Amino acid sequence: MNIIIDSSIPYIRPFAERIGACTFLPASEITPEAVREADALIVRTRTRCDRSLLEGSRVQFVATATIGFDHLDTEYLDRQGIAWTNCPGCNASSVAQYVHGVLLRLALAGLLRLDGSTTIGIVGVGHVGTLVNNLCRRLGLRTLLCDPPRQMRGEKGFSPMGDVMREADVITFHVPLERDGAHPTYHMAGDTFFEELRNNSRCPVIVNSSRGEVVDTPSLIRALDDGAVRAAAIDTWEDEPNISTALLQRAILATPHIAGYSADGKAHATKMSLEALALHFGLKETFKVLPPPLPPDYCYRPFGFEDSFAAHCPIPEGLQFHPLLRFDPLRDTIVLKHHPESFEAMRSRYPLRRE
Repeated sequence: MNIIIDSSIPYIRPFAERIGACTFLPASEITPEAVREADALIVRTRTRCDRSLLEGSRVQFVATATIGFDHLDTEYLDRQGIAWTNCPGCNASSVAQYVHGVLLRLALAGLLRLDGSTTIGIVGVGHVGTLVNNLCRRLGLRTLLCDPPRQMRGEKGFSPMGDVMREADVITFHVPLERDGAHPTYHMAGDTFFEELRNNSRCPVIVNSSRGEVVDTPSLIRALDDGAVRAAAIDTWEDEPNISTALLQRAILATPHIAGYSADGKAHATKMSLEALALHFGLKETFKVLPPPLPPDYCYRPFGFEDSFAAHCPIPEGLQFHPLLRFDPLRDTIVLKHHPESFEAMRSRYPLRRE
């Protein structure tokens, strides 16, 4: 069996080589010519799996080592009889950790209080949104849960988007990217959304760690400029890696699509992808993929972090702030704002981070 694997997927090489002949390529080199003789692909979000890539190949199976799968043309794959899978929930804890870091930094900036006076609107309550809700409740925050598909199915405990826009101090998005269907999420935070915010005095913080296209970039910039939105924390961007420099400079926290990039989440995604591939081809293989431990003196320093930046993001003493030593979105923000051209490099060379 011939397997083409995105070379940025960590911890995968020794396990994948138990299954078949593996070729590890950067996403930019996973081309129609490269995959023509492949039986299976294991990719990430930078590889668009559609007719232009796969036509004429012998590929039978595609796994993406990610939660999101909008880069897979699933209709084409289904028509061609090419099996596919994603890794739902693989990095949900990592994204919740990211939101935790965002909330701590917002509190340090004086933009919210970590108590019952703060309301968090969580839009999308799947694997990630559920963990974010649990986190916020442990912090003593009030939460409003908004999930139109689950609400339509008659599930209880969900609030309409209108309530979230009127009452939330922070609105955080955890939805898949859906351009069509009953519940499209493409630009769900667009002109209409921000105009509604202008009609009330809440002026929330917007957090997007779902998909960049969920938030309309020009609309958000206008809302930041006119005060309808108090601040923005952005991890996922439209047109990655060619992100909006205007939004980059306006965002209080700006990270290079790394919310789900903990070593734990990556190891889980690698394990899920390999097991799905083995199952598809009828192989009796199991995999124990473990990330390395943190060194005793560990302090989170993303790729390119310079010690001279340390004065910009001090971590106060006290137990409640210790999580920022393990993951601190402000450190990524400082690097990205100084070096926006390094967006893709920061992702592909992301350092060890444990949950």
